[in-house]
Amino acid sequence: MENSPMRRDSQTSHLRASDSNREQVAALLGEALSTGQLSHEEYSERLDSLYQAKTVGELEVLTHDLQVERQRPAASPVSYVSGAVSSEPENVVAIFGGADRRGRWRVRRQIKALAVFGGVRFDLTDAEFEAREVEITINAFFGGAEIVVPEGVEVRCQGVGIFGGFDVHSGPNVDPSAPVVVVKGLALFGGVGGKVRRRGER
Repeated sequence: MENSPMRRDSQTSHLRASDSNREQVAALLGEALSTGQLSHEEYSERLDSLYQAKTVGELEVLTHDLQVERQRPAASPVSYVSGAVSSEPENVVAIFGGADRRGRWRVRRQIKALAVFGGVRFDLTDAEFEAREVEITINAFFGGAEIVVPEGVEVRCQGVGIFGGFDVHSGPNVDPSAPVVVVKGLALFGGVGGKVRRRGER
């Protein structure tokens, strides 16, 4: 069996490990203990490391030298912010202009956006979430907004459209370890829409 660390997918190894990821690896370690590949001491050491691991890549290292039937720990579709988080909402304003949030940005627990004769775009694909549930309130007057969510994220649309539209929904497969995005607000002579971005899609 090859003793070098398992070659990891650079697109997912850096992502935060979820509880389900740890449960998968714990089961593999238990199997290795039962088949004699790990001593009780080695098993205990790796189990300690398991609960200290923060990323999918760190979990993979714990089983790279074991002969076990395994599936690669499924990466959570999003990352969470570590350490202290802000309780203050983020305010985004686009009046006769545009505002765009994308890339590695922090999604606060509450975001309030106003679009007047302008447009707002929130791309959550590579963002870090402060909480398991975030609330985005968008008021669009003669303007518009778009929300892009990673596949697996649950979206609850509670907005209202008057002479406009409010259409933001989850994809067909919701990951229970992923956050919930609650979208509220009003679209008056404007529109708020969304799309789901599948992994690897750009």
